[in-house]
Amino acid sequence: MIPSDAASSRDPAGDAASDLRLARTVREESGRVVGALARWTGSLDVAEEAVAGAVEAALVQWRAHGVPPRPGAWLMQAARHDALDRLRRDRTYRDKLALIAAAPPGPPAGTELDDRLPLLFGCCHPALSHDAQLALTLRAVCGLTTAQIARATFSAETAVGQRIVRAKRKIGTAGIPLRIPEGAERAPRLDIVLTIVSVMYSEAHLVAGRDAAADRDLADDALWLARVVADALPREPEALGLLALLLFHRARESARAVDGELVLLADQDRTRWDAPFLAEGRSTLDRAARLRRPGRWQLHAAIAACHADAADAASTDWLQVLTLYDMLLAYDASPVVRLNRAVALARIEGPEPALAEVDALEDALARSHLWHAVRASVLRDLGRDDDALAADLRALELTANEAERRLIAARVER
Repeated sequence: MIPSDAASSRDPAGDAASDLRLARTVREESGRVVGALARWTGSLDVAEEAVAGAVEAALVQWRAHGVPPRPGAWLMQAARHDALDRLRRDRTYRDKLALIAAAPPGPPAGTELDDRLPLLFGCCHPALSHDAQLALTLRAVCGLTTAQIARATFSAETAVGQRIVRAKRKIGTAGIPLRIPEGAERAPRLDIVLTIVSVMYSEAHLVAGRDAAADRDLADDALWLARVVADALPREPEALGLLALLLFHRARESARAVDGELVLLADQDRTRWDAPFLAEGRSTLDRAARLRRPGRWQLHAAIAACHADAADAASTDWLQVLTLYDMLLAYDASPVVRLNRAVALARIEGPEPALAEVDALEDALARSHLWHAVRASVLRDLGRDDDALAADLRALELTANEAERRLIAARVER
């Protein structure tokens, strides 16, 4: 506790700068530190608690004495000491003391990403439920609090807390290893990891009850994780494919949400798209293609590239988009992919065959506002205005995001 006389002399601006640097350090380093400590101690719980203790210590010490020259190394050392103290107090882990005491204070030079990646694969183990994978990844790898995870995933804090506790317990009792899979095991496990990162990015957009602005921190965390995986596994084309996809999405964000309003792709001001992100997306996709092992994330990225390459909506190469969707079905025939393919089909073959494809997805997507919105658009192109209005009204009922509601309502009122 800071004495009252010291507290009275504190510099609020300095404290704010220190706290901001700490927040950035936690975001960048906590996954690496948790991964290293979990590997050394054999306990994800001990690792997480040690990092939390180190963050609490940093909050006080950095304010009092300034940010250290190497914040990440400071956090690693403080967490390591905290873990040692916890192990000394716990008989169960006393035999682990020699391991962590002998371990170096930080990761070996040049292997900074290694500790995060095994942790990410462990959090995304197929033995865990999808919700548990997402919550545990956000906590252990990204360092989000339970409250932040609850907001990001539209869940109650108690439910998120229970998911995390159960997931960590399962990792311990089932002996789930924190390691990067090798050989034939890697591809399906990597796809789970990439899916979770993609879900993180999607969860940052169109939040229930909010406008069109993204949860920038969560979106940036997802893009950061995609970079971690792609940089650590440069010979995995699907990791590069997901990174390229998120870069294309990120490039469009300033045009996608304007003054809190949602702007559809066809109506976006393409001069607002971020050229460096687009260029990086293209070069990343090219790197993936040179590995000559196509997959679903590369195809998703290639479709995004088609839209990025068009000077305006009218110039979109819809035949190429449809062809890519046809190829994508071999890797991902999910209802959402088929719905997006129907949009491209309408551009090439007309609304009638597209409506047949959309209607075939009713059982799978009848509770999705997107299905009703797409169906309304196709029905309107067929001149079935009353049916289109009914579909839009149903989409409006199912939409929780305020910007989407306003967009659909504007169509209904025309």
